Amino acid sequence: MVEAEQFCYDATAMTSPVRKAVFPAAGLGTRFLPATKAQPKEMLVLVDKPVIQYGVEEAVESGVDNIILVTGRGKNAIEDHFDVSVELETFLESRGKAEQLAEVRKISNMINFAYVRQGEPLGLGHAVLVTQTLVGNEPFAVILGDDVIDATPPAIKQMAAVFERVQGPVLAVERVPRDQISSYGVIAPDASANLGPGVYRVKDLVEKPPRDEAPSDLAIIGRYILTPDIFPVLAATKSDRTGEIQLTNGLRELLKVRPIYACEIQGVRHDTGNKLGFLKAVVYFALRRPDLADSFREYLKSLDGNLLTGRT
Repeated sequence: MVEAEQFCYDATAMTSPVRKAVFPAAGLGTRFLPATKAQPKEMLVLVDKPVIQYGVEEAVESGVDNIILVTGRGKNAIEDHFDVSVELETFLESRGKAEQLAEVRKISNMINFAYVRQGEPLGLGHAVLVTQTLVGNEPFAVILGDDVIDATPPAIKQMAAVFERVQGPVLAVERVPRDQISSYGVIAPDASANLGPGVYRVKDLVEKPPRDEAPSDLAIIGRYILTPDIFPVLAATKSDRTGEIQLTNGLRELLKVRPIYACEIQGVRHDTGNKLGFLKAVVYFALRRPDLADSFREYLKSLDGNLLTGRT
């Protein structure tokens, strides 16, 4: 266990707005092989934007102005995507493709990016830990790109409003059916804390509990607002049996010395980290597009009934 005095840091960190967001993106994406053999899973496309761009746009809309991408080998395409492409911009300009040119420039002008290499994927806790120097002494968001959340206001903005109230770490949670709960980290809410609808004080966190032992149906999803006292905790957190440092384990240690809160996100979440979730997200976002929705809906209606029912 880490001693409480090791958590000391400048109190201004608690009153600062959330201006930085960490995107762990060093994973290998083995669930999507062979597609991810030569491209990062974060660059798989939902309609016409890579998955990671949805998260970056959410951060921008939430007031974040600095993105820290945690990358590894084979992730150069992510950096290239958010960089200026002089050749492409020149080509589009010469062809008079003003709309496409504006969209490309929007990507590169969106926000400030910094990159740090994780070396090897040693868990979410380790991915957060390697950003310590870039984050510094201020609160920051962690956005897991696999979770694409369509919400108004954006998920991080909802959480930032809670952070301003409680002045402590905030975890995003979602109610999950009991038959799926063992796939998530789950919070035990403190029933004695009345913080208003959808806001909870966390009494405990349990990683992937058996269905009958889950302390609630409130599952932790891929958004966090953390304070810099998480870094010494993660540095002292032991690796699990897989050799990874788990963020949940670090948060449990932090919970021993300070309150942690949870915010139930109002919105639609898609887990694009698995094939079925990815396909559902493609359909969802295509039907949200005014230029595609009507034609795509008619296509779906036209599909052979046997194809939809699985009959031959």
